[in-house]
Formats: sequence, C-alpha cells, structure tokens
Amino acid sequence: MPDDAFKPVFDKSRLPSRHTTVGPERAPHRSFLYAMGLTTEQIAQPLVGVVSTWNEAAPCNIALGRQAQAAKRGVAEAGGTPREFTTITVTDGIAMGHDGMKSSLVSREVIADSVELSMRGHCYDALVGLAGCDKSLPGIMMAMLRLNVPAVFLYGGSILPGRFRGKDVTVVDVFEAVGKYSAGIMSEEELRELECVACPSAGSCGGQFTANTMACVSEALGLALPGSAGTPAPFEARDSYAEASGKAVMNLLARHIRPRDIVTLRALENAATVVAASGGSTNAALHLPAIAHEAGIDFDLHAVGEVFRRTPYIGDFKPGGRYVMKDLYDVGGVPVLMKALLDGGYLHGDCLTVTGKTVAENLAKVKVPENQDVVRPVSRAISPTGGVVVLKGNLAPQGAIVKVAGMQGEQLQFRGPARCFDREEDCFAAVEKREYKEGDVLVIRYEGPRGGPGMREMLSTTAALYGQGTGGKVALITDGRFSGGTRGFCVGHVGPEAAVGGPIGLLRDGDIITLDAEALTLTVELGDAELAARRKAWKPRTTNFGSGALWRYANNVGDAEKGAVTHPGAKAERSVYADS
Repeated sequence: MPDDAFKPVFDKSRLPSRHTTVGPERAPHRSFLYAMGLTTEQIAQPLVGVVSTWNEAAPCNIALGRQAQAAKRGVAEAGGTPREFTTITVTDGIAMGHDGMKSSLVSREVIADSVELSMRGHCYDALVGLAGCDKSLPGIMMAMLRLNVPAVFLYGGSILPGRFRGKDVTVVDVFEAVGKYSAGIMSEEELRELECVACPSAGSCGGQFTANTMACVSEALGLALPGSAGTPAPFEARDSYAEASGKAVMNLLARHIRPRDIVTLRALENAATVVAASGGSTNAALHLPAIAHEAGIDFDLHAVGEVFRRTPYIGDFKPGGRYVMKDLYDVGGVPVLMKALLDGGYLHGDCLTVTGKTVAENLAKVKVPENQDVVRPVSRAISPTGGVVVLKGNLAPQGAIVKVAGMQGEQLQFRGPARCFDREEDCFAAVEKREYKEGDVLVIRYEGPRGGPGMREMLSTTAALYGQGTGGKVALITDGRFSGGTRGFCVGHVGPEAAVGGPIGLLRDGDIITLDAEALTLTVELGDAELAARRKAWKPRTTNFGSGALWRYANNVGDAEKGAVTHPGAKAERSVYADS
C-alpha cells in the first residue's frame, strides 16, 4: 500500500479515461467535468469509480454511503480522481418468504451488469466497490473480474449482535421464532420483544450467513485488504479501511496489478477453504463458480465440493455454532481464520493480493490467539471435514449442497418419504399448520434459476421448522436455495432443476429419498426404467412471468452447478475493457 505522500505519474495514453479526457475532440466531455467542480489537474489524473450498493432498504447497506466518502478521500490522497456512483441491491431479509425473493439472485447479475455499464460508459480507470447484502458482494466482485481494471473490494461490515434475555441473537432467531409462535412455544408478546432487539445497528446479518461468508471470501480471494471484512459496520475503523482501500487501488493502478492477476484457481481454492472452515453459507458454492466464470476459470460446484471435503471445520459460527462476526473481529478477524488454515497447510500462501503482497506475506505477523475457541487450530478442529458438503446421486446428477456445520453422527443420514410441493408458499403453509410427519422429506421444486424464476431462498420455511422443534426430524430438499442462516438437513441447488425435467420434478409423494452427508449422496429409491417412464410423461411448465427482468433471466440463466450465470464469460470475450 502506498504511503500518504505517494503520487505516481500516470500515462493517460494507456488508460480508459483517455477516451473522455484527452485531446481537443474531448472538450465537450471535459466541460461536463468542469461543471462538477473538477480542476484541470483532477481531470488529468486517473478517474476511479467508487461504487456502493447504498440504499435505505435494510441495515446491511445503510452505512455504505459514509464509507464511500472515505474511500474517495483515499483515492484523492493517492493521486486519483474519484467518481462515485451507486447501484441496486435486493436485501434478502426483506425479500424473504414471498415473491420478492425471486428478485434476489437476479439482482447479482443486475449489479454486475450495471457496474460494468457505468464503468464502460464513463471510461473509469480503476474501481473501489463497496457492498453490504448477500448478492451485492459477489455481484461487485464479478464486475471487477469482468472489467479487469485495478480494483479493491470493501465489505460494509457486520451488524452488532442483539441481546434477548441474556443471549446474543440475530435476525435468524427472529425467523425461527415465527415457527415457535406458530407451535405455541412463544407468545406474541415475546415475539414482539425479540423483533425489537435482534438488529441493534447498521450492518449485515451477524452470523456466518451469506454476507459474512462472502466478506470472508473477499479477503481469501485477495480482493480486499486484510482485516477489512471483520470490522462491524458501526465502528469508525471501517472508514479507515475505506480510505486505505482508496489508496490501495491507486497502488494497484501504478503497479499494473489487475483482478485476474489475483483471482486464480489457487485463490478460488483458498476462498472455498475459508467457506468450509467457517461453516459458511451454501450460497458460496453458487457465487464462487460465477466469480470464476468472469475470469475464464473452470471452478464449478463439484470443484468447490472437492475443496470442502478436504478442509477441516474450525470456525464455530452461527447458525451451526455459537459465535457471530463481531466475535471473530474481537479475536483478530478473518486474518486469524486464514492464519490457522495457512499454519495447518490448507491455504496457498503464494497467491497475490490487493496489498501487492502474497497471502503468506500478509499473514506473516498474525498469530492465532490462545484462550479462545472462536477459531481453533486445525489440530483441534470441530470436525475433520468442512461445514458444507456437496452431494450427488440419481436425484441430483448435477449435484446439490447442504450445510452440516453443527450436525454430527446419526444426523448426517436421513431416509424418508417425499412430500412434494411445487412452490415455497405451499410448503410454508403446510409447515405453519404442522401438516407433516416426523421422518418426512419435504420437497420444494420449480424454484430453481429458471423455474422460479430466480432460485428463491427458503429461510422462512426452514426457520419455521426449526422453531417448531423438528430440527433433525424432518429433511427438506429443493432446486432453489437456502439462506446462509439455514441449519438442519436442508439440501439446496438440486440439479438439474425441475423446470428442465430434472429428477426432482419427477418425484411423487411417498417416494423414498435417502440423504447421506458422509457418503455424499442424494438418491431416490427408483430404478432407471421408472425414472425414464416418468420423464417421458413429464411436461414443462410456464412461469407467471411473460416479460420483464424475471422473464429475461429465466430465458438466459444456466444451471446452478455452474453458478447460475447469464452470459458466456471470459472464455468467450474478444476484448477486455481494461485494455480498450
């Protein structure tokens, strides 16, 4: 990272901003910049996009505007001219449990596309990206790889834990409380008390749910400054990380270090390792392949699963464990988790990062504190394999995924009859009325990327089940997704999805399903001939969307196995924006 006095001289003839700022023919373009108060010197400097997903939808994003201003100061101090813009985000906590969740995964693509278009249209030379809620993190990182201009990612920070009757709580506790209320275990007054204290500050959901998982990924990939992911959103140290990120991107620009120099196959393996070791969100197995796709790297669900299988589970985080991101911050942040893995031989220490140094160099002075059990050394792992596993079998030829963090022994196998639902609302209504039996395997289908469309998360349903006290007694499988806050035997990303005639769409009530997280299998007790006969009789369904963004997504999205991407990726590109 450069010191405060470092201001290199940049050759504009090699930067994209030459198209809007250099030469007599660009006088009209410069006049727009003068109109906003820029000086001739500022126009001659590199133009750096500073994008955030700030909005007033939820606490995840509310602090991003402030942090963007700090990032801009860092850019300016290091010799760049920051240009702020914003893009959308859909907050899962608000979208959960209704049709709004169809917009969530689609927003990842819209975020990546809109950042790309803003950068291309205005010819910015580098990028600092700030994100808070689940899909905005991979969306921003995907744009960075797609554009391949020097870039630094910055997480907006986690929320502080709430306190309810002497215990730390998160928003997932509120979702589970809905199930307790429906089962008569919790009163309406208690539910009201909990909802008022569960989310006490700005920041993303506190456990190792999707946002915090992908924040850890940003450091593990090398796209974010060490330590920047763990600091809670309300802390003023976040502004220091933002300012440092602005300076760091100018250092990358001066040294010609780009995202595809950083995000290699080995870096992606590091990221998957951190996810597994921390019992992170199953959604990482959707987002890592999509990020890899933007760099032209093959890293699908099965490649992610291979890393998960060889990684010890050492971070005791909610929902399967006891701690939240604030607790990780208190013991030293993501660098401590990475150092434990590096010391144990599970990380590639030679991977380059946005500091200009390698992972090993960044972690050289980091020590895993003693007298704490938030992050254990690999010699005392919670379990020898990762907290997330990939399954495969005749019910999921393309694979499926389940979070096993916090599960053990007999909980890792489940066998029972299918109870089929063709949309989440129908399953949730049955759960709310307790119209299921212990031992059932609830099946929610036609909720995949194409079939939903949008591959909804099912936290409302899974949390309600857990709140009713049926954790471990009922399983759930879907071609949709689960929240990072989901726990118990809940299997998502089943592929091929029902909408394209996948086996999950051929199931009937009573079919016997076996899930085995030790053997890594997901099967239905039907022969090939019976499945073939059912497939022959199967007919595709139409969605309720005949136009608009969801229609366009359904007609362009690929399989969850490959990251549910919507364009051919870097392997098919003919030119890279950064070189234009």
